[in-house]
Amino acid sequence: MVWNQAFALREWIMYHAWLGVERWFIYDNNSDDGIDEVVRELDLEDYNVTRHVWPWIKTQEAGFSHCALRAKHECNWVSFMDVDEFFYLPYSTPRHQRFRELGYAGQNSLRTLVTNFSSTSNTIAEIRTSCHSFGPSGLNSPPAQGVTVGYTCRLQSPERHKSIIRPDALDTTLLNVVHHFHLRKGFRYLNLPESTAVLNHYKYQVWEVFRSKFYRRVATYVADWQQNQNEGSRDRAPGLGTEAIEPPEWRLKFCEVWDTGLRDFVLSNLADFSTGVLPWERSSSR
Repeated sequence: MVWNQAFALREWIMYHAWLGVERWFIYDNNSDDGIDEVVRELDLEDYNVTRHVWPWIKTQEAGFSHCALRAKHECNWVSFMDVDEFFYLPYSTPRHQRFRELGYAGQNSLRTLVTNFSSTSNTIAEIRTSCHSFGPSGLNSPPAQGVTVGYTCRLQSPERHKSIIRPDALDTTLLNVVHHFHLRKGFRYLNLPESTAVLNHYKYQVWEVFRSKFYRRVATYVADWQQNQNEGSRDRAPGLGTEAIEPPEWRLKFCEVWDTGLRDFVLSNLADFSTGVLPWERSSSR
């Protein structure tokens, strides 16, 4: 579910298509930034993207339930994630030695990972992946090559998880709290180890991008920034206050660990060999 995130769609969709994602459901929460045109262009480029207008404010959970119903007849597995969240498969365990020798996880590796659960277990219906929150990484303006390359410093510990689910195994209530759904009896979830897969959440971007979050929080249980509520919540930026005023040294905040894993992965596998240009750069320059 997005609001005025047209600028972020190309990188998010093209990157995950390389990992094997085949279908996108974009829920548009009253955007006015030309997102419909971006979706049309991506669909014409065979990325299989559809835009569903979802005008109601603070109803992200209901939108996700609606999407689960739509996806049930098209998809075996569905990931519910934001356009600033990117899967990264480091393949750092001993049984992934072959991938480390090659230097990359491989095209369609996310699809392969999920498919393996379908063939090895009848009861696993939700795959939970830890999220690492990245900060502005010293930048003052949006990175030209995209968030996966530009943001390389994060908080040390993961803040939460996001899920990939089997829509046919969801509880009939379709109850969810954004990060996971209720499952039918007999089904269970699995926490993926971080050595297999993580989500890079580019949550705290440069101020001009982050500032837009002041004007739209779509999850029912998340307080708006302007409201003096839940100040200790992970859904609030520490020290941010309740006004859209850039805190001192914002560009240096939320930086505890330098993590260039996904940047190196993207540049090694998706950049043009001769020019270094990434797919979403070529598309955006047409």
